[in-house]
Amino acid sequence: MRSSRRIKRMGRNRTKIAKMNLTSLMDIFTILVFFLLVNTGAVQVLDTPKEISLPESRVKSKPRETVVIFISPTEVLVQGKLVALVDDILKDKSSVLDPIAARLAQLKKNVIGISTLAVSTSQEVTILADKSVPFIVIKTIMSTCTGEGFEVVSLAVTQKGAQVAAN
Repeated sequence: MRSSRRIKRMGRNRTKIAKMNLTSLMDIFTILVFFLLVNTGAVQVLDTPKEISLPESRVKSKPRETVVIFISPTEVLVQGKLVALVDDILKDKSSVLDPIAARLAQLKKNVIGISTLAVSTSQEVTILADKSVPFIVIKTIMSTCTGEGFEVVSLAVTQKGAQVAAN
């Protein structure tokens, strides 16, 4: 079978890729890996329980790893453990709550690993309180925290959108 001139010409002009230079591709993936490693450690998201509705704010700083106190409309949890009920705090007019103080002291003593060491030595508390909780309850818990040596108290909020922050 004869080959036409066109087929012969196309056969001569066809370039074959014998080797592929992977150096630039590896550089791109290395930069991508470093970018992802650097940026994944900078974000911390606090998981809020479904029964807590946080107020909104225009905060730009990120939360640090601290002791977390959840205040729902009915109960108070310190690091996920139930320590008091909101109704009991409203009935008791003292400025220090013994169950919360005992749980905070226990958290200071129980250090297991690097993450709990950072939490216990930071002397910081983050309070996630529902919008409907009376401020006297939050104030009482804040004074209990400062009495136990946790002098930096932060209130968690939900960050508003960027278009609202510009106003």
